[in-house]
Amino acid sequence: MTINRSITKTMNKLSSAVSLEIVFPYIATVLMVLGASTFFPEFLSANYLLQQLQIAAFLGVIALGATIVILLGHIDLSVPWALGGAAIISTAMAGADNTVLTILAVPAALAFGALVGIINGIGVAWFRIPSMVWTLAVNSMLLGVAVLNTGGFNPKGEASALMSMMATGTIATIPVAFIIWIALAVVLILFLKRGGFGRYLSSIGYNEKATYLAGISTSRVIFTAFMIAGACSALGGVLLAGYANQAYQSMGDPYLMPTIAAVVIGGTSILGGKGSLIGTIGGVAFITLLSSILSVMQISEAWRNIIFGCIIIAMLLLQTLRRKRS
Repeated sequence: MTINRSITKTMNKLSSAVSLEIVFPYIATVLMVLGASTFFPEFLSANYLLQQLQIAAFLGVIALGATIVILLGHIDLSVPWALGGAAIISTAMAGADNTVLTILAVPAALAFGALVGIINGIGVAWFRIPSMVWTLAVNSMLLGVAVLNTGGFNPKGEASALMSMMATGTIATIPVAFIIWIALAVVLILFLKRGGFGRYLSSIGYNEKATYLAGISTSRVIFTAFMIAGACSALGGVLLAGYANQAYQSMGDPYLMPTIAAVVIGGTSILGGKGSLIGTIGGVAFITLLSSILSVMQISEAWRNIIFGCIIIAMLLLQTLRRKRS
C-alpha cells in the first residue's frame, strides 16, 4: 500500500509537470507558421494547412506508438522495417488478382506490425535485453528478409482502393488520414486513462522495480506497449503505401529520426516516466511544418537530419536541467 501511494504521488507530480510542457510544441508551431508566412504567404492558406495535416498523419500514427514505448523508458528502433514490411505485405496482397487477399491486405499488414511488436516484447520483457539492441537487431533481420524476398528491387504490387482512400481521401475537405490519426489518438488516450495502463507505463518508466514490488505485471505492460507500437508503425506503412500507390525499399528509413524528435518535442522524457500523447501530436505538427519549411527553402535532406538531431539534443539537455532542478 505504501509503495502504491508513493507511485501515485510521484505520478501526480509528473502529470503537473507534463501539462506545462504540452503547450510548448503548439505555441512553437503557431509562431513558426506565422514567421514563415511573412516570406511565404501561402503557408496560411487553407489548402496548404490541410495538405500538411494529411502529411502529418503519416508520421503521427507512428509517433503515437513510439510515445507509449518511450514512456516505459525504452525505445523501438524497428520502426523503419515494421513500417516497410507492412507496406510490402499490404501492396503485395492488394495487387494480387484475388478479392479475398485484397480485402485482407490492411488487416494482414496490421497483424504483421503487431507480430513485430510481440517479438520486440519477448526480447525486452522476457529476456530482459536492452530495447535499443533488441529492436535494432529485429529491424536488421526484417531488412534482410525483405531483400531476400524482393532481390533488392522494389517490391511488386500496388495499393488497394481502400488504402488510397485512407491516405488521400477527404471528408468535407478534411483529410481521411488526419481523421484516422486523431481517432487513433483518442482511442489510445482513453485506453491509457482508463484501467490504469497509462499509469503503469509512467510508473515503470520512472521506477520499474518499485512498480513490480507494488504487484504490477511489468512484463505484461511492456509486452502490450511494444505490440501497440508495432501496429501503429504498420498503420503508418499502410498509409504511406496508399499515398505512394506502392511500397519501395527503405520506405521507413526517413521516419525514425523525425518520430523520436516529435515525441521528445512533445514533452515525453526519453528516459521514460513522463509524457503524453497530446504533446506528441503537437510535436508531430511542429516537425511536419518544419520539414515543409525547410523543403521550401531547398534545404538538403542531410541538413534536415542535422537539424532534427540538434533539436533532439537540445530537448534532452532541457529535460536533464529540469530533472536536476526538481
